[in-house]
Amino acid sequence: MRDVNFIFLLLALVAEIIGTIGGFGSSVFFVPIGNFYFDFHSVLGLTAIFHLSSNLSKIFLFKKGLNKRLLLTIGVPSVVFVIVGGFLSRVIKTDFLEIILGLFLVGLSLLFLIKSKIVVSPNRKNAIIGGSFSGFSAGLLGTGGAIRGLTMAAFNLEKSVFIATSAFIDFMIDFSRTFVYYNNGYIHNHDLKYVPYLFVIGLVGSFIGKKILAYIPQSKFRRLSLIFILIIGLITLSNLVIS
Repeated sequence: MRDVNFIFLLLALVAEIIGTIGGFGSSVFFVPIGNFYFDFHSVLGLTAIFHLSSNLSKIFLFKKGLNKRLLLTIGVPSVVFVIVGGFLSRVIKTDFLEIILGLFLVGLSLLFLIKSKIVVSPNRKNAIIGGSFSGFSAGLLGTGGAIRGLTMAAFNLEKSVFIATSAFIDFMIDFSRTFVYYNNGYIHNHDLKYVPYLFVIGLVGSFIGKKILAYIPQSKFRRLSLIFILIIGLITLSNLVIS
């Protein structure tokens, strides 16, 4: 327990609960939070390990909602491009890319919130494009769940389908990028003390998030997801201004 920052762990729990409710995973909050406590590459390594446990929890809790077609059309390109993004994270400065990500999230979420009747056709092309951008962003910036959330929210999925499918895709992404980040040297021995805590947080946060989600009607779910994504985009941009 020596030198363990419990405020960081508390914030990680909040990120996991909100990520479960929103359906796009905790990394969209966990990465900005982690950047206040660790260097960027350490955050990438911890995020991948943290997500392995949290997504296993979501898969178990929401397994009945799994959409196998979206698992293939969004998940496969996500895995391919997370590997590409993970390797490129060694050579590309992320400041500019984080600005683009923040602007993209704010712009797209506002579009779907203002034009609430817009629904992207659930076809293979849109799924592949969304999965590719999600995976690439996850590998390069540590978070791609919001882009995948935008894609799946636009498909207007039922909430259990949304969360189960998103979690399984996220697990595939994290499993792949963990090996890439380890090869890059992002998983440091001095950070491993947080892994047991983050594993428990992943389980507990997913469980609490599911309980809260039971009280949120389907009609409110899509809008809530988009509001969370808008907040994430604003946090990403504000962190860059502050730094």
